[in-house]
Amino acid sequence: MSKKLSQFIGDDLRANPPFPTAPLTLAALATHYQVSLTPVRQAVRELVAAGVLEKSATGRLRYRTNPPSLPAQIPQALPRDWEDELRRSILQRSLQGDQEFLREEALSEQLAIGRTVLRQALHRLAGQGFVEHVPRCGWRARELTLTEVDDWLRVRERLELLALELAWPHLEPDTLTHLRDGNVGARLDNDLHRYLIERAKSPLLRTLFAQHGAYFAALFDHAAPETRMEEAMAAQHRAILDALIERDLDRASATLAAHIRAQRRIVEKLLKQLRSDQK
Repeated sequence: MSKKLSQFIGDDLRANPPFPTAPLTLAALATHYQVSLTPVRQAVRELVAAGVLEKSATGRLRYRTNPPSLPAQIPQALPRDWEDELRRSILQRSLQGDQEFLREEALSEQLAIGRTVLRQALHRLAGQGFVEHVPRCGWRARELTLTEVDDWLRVRERLELLALELAWPHLEPDTLTHLRDGNVGARLDNDLHRYLIERAKSPLLRTLFAQHGAYFAALFDHAAPETRMEEAMAAQHRAILDALIERDLDRASATLAAHIRAQRRIVEKLLKQLRSDQK
């Protein structure tokens, strides 16, 4: 699905530049298209190779003054992300404590995909911690407990504080300001965390978060709106970003740590809410 998203983004950037005068950054584009950094990075790489975009000596992106004449197809709509639908469905099962095995035939019909493609997606989701495969039985959603959430948050706090320390020399003021503007009122933008990991420039940290953090990132992204905590989380993001913009590392670290710990209460509230509805 990432390839289709990158094609959509690339075509749209050629036809409708979203930031003709404002700074053009990966984080800003990801926020604009409401996607992760992966398809944005792929689209930008292809547009740089095609001569539509170029990087300055300092690494900043900008449109070329005289780009080559390229046939740009204007997409009508963002392609349907069936894998995201599958991920959301499995996350909901996990939150509800539903341990019934998935029915591949029903899922493939619901998503309008073949069972071979479905199994490939389930293997990827297993690698990200969303499902587990039981030999001779099939697939089932991950069983979630608050103990598991506590374990991850302790590990995440230490890893993300390390990411902040490594990213500190590479933070871009324009991007920080843009990220802060994305967290206004109840509008919650979680790209701050992805940005810190990206700017840490540590392949090991990226791998650890990709392999062990994907499930929990989806969990926390889902939990805040479901518990109506977006405004509180957005305010915490702004406090972190204010400290980063003001170059106060100690305050940024303390605020980031408190923000990560606060997510335990949100998940606990969501689990009580969902599982009480089942009684």
